[in-house]
This record gives sequence, C-alpha cells and structure tokens, in this order.
Amino acid sequence: MGVVVCFSVASLTAVTGCASGGKTRSAKQPDAPATVDSARRLSDPVAASALRERSLELLSKMADDPTPQVRANVIEAMAVTPGRLEPNVTKALRDENLGVRATAAVVVGKARLRNLSPALRPLLNDQSSFVRASAIFGLAKCGEDIDRSPLASMLLTDPSPRVRSHVAFLLGEMGERSALGLLHEAARISMPRASAAEMRLLQLQLAEAMVKLGEDDQIATIRAALYPSRPEDLEATALAVQIIGEIKDRGSIDELIYLSARKDETGNKMPAEVRLGVAGALARMGMKEGGFIADEYAANKFPPIRAQAAYVYGEIGRPESLARLEGFMADPDAMVRVAAAAGVLKSTAPAAMKLGSAAGGSVQPD
Repeated sequence: MGVVVCFSVASLTAVTGCASGGKTRSAKQPDAPATVDSARRLSDPVAASALRERSLELLSKMADDPTPQVRANVIEAMAVTPGRLEPNVTKALRDENLGVRATAAVVVGKARLRNLSPALRPLLNDQSSFVRASAIFGLAKCGEDIDRSPLASMLLTDPSPRVRSHVAFLLGEMGERSALGLLHEAARISMPRASAAEMRLLQLQLAEAMVKLGEDDQIATIRAALYPSRPEDLEATALAVQIIGEIKDRGSIDELIYLSARKDETGNKMPAEVRLGVAGALARMGMKEGGFIADEYAANKFPPIRAQAAYVYGEIGRPESLARLEGFMADPDAMVRVAAAAGVLKSTAPAAMKLGSAAGGSVQPD
C-alpha cells in the first residue's frame, strides 16, 4: 500500500533501502536435519493444522503491538481468516496511526466484512487522504452506496505521489473498467515537485491498475522496470517484480530468472529485496523452486530481509517451507514473527491448499 510496511517487496525495499547485507546470523534458524524432521512432521495435515492455530494465536497477541507497522501487518495477515479477523480489524479502524487505519479499511473491503461498513463511514472525514481513499474502497467493495468521486480528485490533484499511487492501486483492485480513462489522464500529469523515483513508482502503480482492468499492453511498462541502470532505480525494479507476481505475467518468467542471477560490474548479484521478490513472484505463478534464495537470507542480520524470506516461504508452501516458517515464529524481531505467521496461514489455507508428502511433496492448489 505504500503507507505502512506490508509483506510486499516494495514496502520492505522502502525501509531497507535495498541494503542486502551479509549473512550475519542474528536469528537462529533450524539446521538441515532439524528442518527435514520438521518437514516430515508438518506433512501431516494434523500437525500443519496445529501450526496454523499457533500462528493465529501469535497474531492475535501481536494485534496490540506498540509498533504501528506490526499492527498493520497483523491485520493484513489475518485477512485470510475473516472469522478471526473481525475483532482485531474493528479496533484497527480506530487506531491512532493512519497507516493502520488505512490498512484496516482496505482489508474490510477485500474481506467484504459488510457488517463493519458503519465503522468505515467516520473515516470518510479522516484527516489523511490515505485513510479516506481506503474507506471509500472498503465501502464500495462491501456494496455500499458511496460517492467515489473523491478518488478521482486525489488521483489527479493530491500533492503526494504516494497518495496517488495508493489510489491507483485501489482503483485496480475495484475492477471497474470505467476508471481506465481516469488512470490514463493521471499518467499524463506531471508533478514537478516529486522526485524521479517517486514518479517511477507512480507510473508502475498506474500501469498495474490498467493491467488489472484489462489493458495488457501496459505490461510493457512494468517489464521495462526490470532493467535498472542506476542504484536509484532498484526500488522501482523491486516494485515491478512484485507487480508481475501479482498480475501473474508468465511472459516475464525468463526475465525474472535472469534478474535473480544477474551480476553487476563488480560481480555482485541483485540486492536481497529484488532476488527475494523474484522468488516470491515465481512462486505465485506456480514455480516454487526458489526456496534456495530464501535460504540464503534466512539468517540475514536485517530483520526486513528475514521477513521477506518468510514471505517467500509462505508463497512456496511446501512442508520444508513450513518448517522454516515455524522457526521464524521464534525470531527476535516482531515483524519477522508476523511475516512467518502470515506465511503459515497462506500455506495452510484449507479452502485453497492441501499438503503433499514430506519427500518432495508440495502445497498445491485444489
């Protein structure tokens, strides 16, 4: 979303500045034999279900964490379990932090928690544009009669390119092709006070929204960002990778694989955020062989990198990945623990996934 640190590549990149760091061990991860044993145990649906319940309990306890980023990520993580989500999201809609309120409003819409629509209405007058836009989205997705014209005003006139990016993302999620003209108009507007990096991110979010609304020719704009020529282009590259996974652009698979192995003139590979983003994006498209990239960064000294590794394990969803996530649930950093619990919920969602055998089995769609 751009307001808070979520499980997305772009958000993590914004926090760490694409600093991949070394492999300094500050978070103990299971050694290979322990991971194999845990994977064998977690191939049992009963054991996996128990781990899922532990993850839900952990997230519920962290819903009141003093760090806004943690509270927001808890809400996002629990979106896949609407029955357990409602008490926490109700509280989050009144949170003192605008990022938490905005996240909660979006989650209410995505989960279509219609009985919470009345709690969204006060946010239409929130002082934050992020929150107001999110409240409109939430009400619209819940089927409420709501004036959506403020979204157009924010997209075209808000002084913050991040607000415009957020609105573009919401319009893409709303799925109404009538917004295409508005998105094209926004793409033509210059923002002299915005940095070049901010404008690149905005153009990518606009392109993503257009693709979601049916304009596949905009995929070229997203793919072009996969080739950074300067260090300041890397945040856009990370976002482009994330978007490709989101829209499942299988035509970019070869380019993503190349990007994960690409080296600069000094022999260094792409930053961790980009390589982990590639592994996650490929996993979302059914190519779940990128666990070795997450393994490289599982004990990284930077918590956001470990959190992103946990995200990748959640996308892969194999028993050995669940074993890694179980280890991450004891990480000293709260953001990593939330990312691990979110990965467990994604990997063990009963309506969408089933566990294969420990020996080479994987979590596969039904």
